[in-house]
Amino acid sequence: MRNCKPSLIAAGLILTSAILAAANVNPVTLHVTVTDDLGRLVNGLSPDALKIFEDKVPQKIISVTRDDAPLSIGIVFDTSASMDNALEQSRMAVAGFFKTADPEDETFLIEFSDRPKVVTPMTRDFKEIENSLMNAEPAGRTALLDGIYLALDTLKTAHNSRKALLVISDGRDNSSLYKATEVANLIKEAGVPVYTIGVMAPGEIGGAALLSYLSEPTGGRSFIAPNRGELRDIAAKIGIELRSQYVVAYSPTNPVHDGKYRKIEVRVVPEQGLHGLHAYSRSGYFPPTQ
Repeated sequence: MRNCKPSLIAAGLILTSAILAAANVNPVTLHVTVTDDLGRLVNGLSPDALKIFEDKVPQKIISVTRDDAPLSIGIVFDTSASMDNALEQSRMAVAGFFKTADPEDETFLIEFSDRPKVVTPMTRDFKEIENSLMNAEPAGRTALLDGIYLALDTLKTAHNSRKALLVISDGRDNSSLYKATEVANLIKEAGVPVYTIGVMAPGEIGGAALLSYLSEPTGGRSFIAPNRGELRDIAAKIGIELRSQYVVAYSPTNPVHDGKYRKIEVRVVPEQGLHGLHAYSRSGYFPPTQ
């Protein structure tokens, strides 16, 4: 992780909920990840370094803070026959992800092959998830999209306001009842970041395009692991990223509550000594209808 001017975040543009209420605004909140040109996380940017655009119109940022609130995380785990040679490393990836977890986090496990199923309901006992995965046996076809659909539904039982999905799969869906566009639209409505780890054999791209299509508009990211020994490190990196995000709030200049999807773009202004910065956040939202 790279740091710059961390004190400015602590003392930066922070407004309390009381002030927001008094101003009669309905702010949009974004969780933003910033990386440098080498893919390293960048912490401590000054608030002025982040710029928000909604439907290409610049927006006034209300606050830039950091959020270490507990997470509700759904693990969506591929146990189809095509994962046979990667199942053990995929189990280790989940264990690596939990190494970064907060004790107040909660999680659940969905496994999918021909059909998805909730193997472990929402729990704060991470070992329960790991133990469940020890019983997983690779078999059947791949219902990835149905697994994500079930995970979004299961997230409705979450107790924490911050939510995310971690999907581990080769992405080669051949058994789902739901279509990719249907699930992508549901993810947009839910506003949940989806992180995917593509478990690919060397030289294989397989379902990488589908995994990227599902994750990148959400503010999550899609990682490919051609070397399966990297799975654990990638999962741990995702866990750290979830703890290293900027929370940016802005009040939309468009006051119309029409329920129509609005596109969001986050840009990063280069600061001294930092180049090639990239911002990752959800690509849009649905405003309230009233």
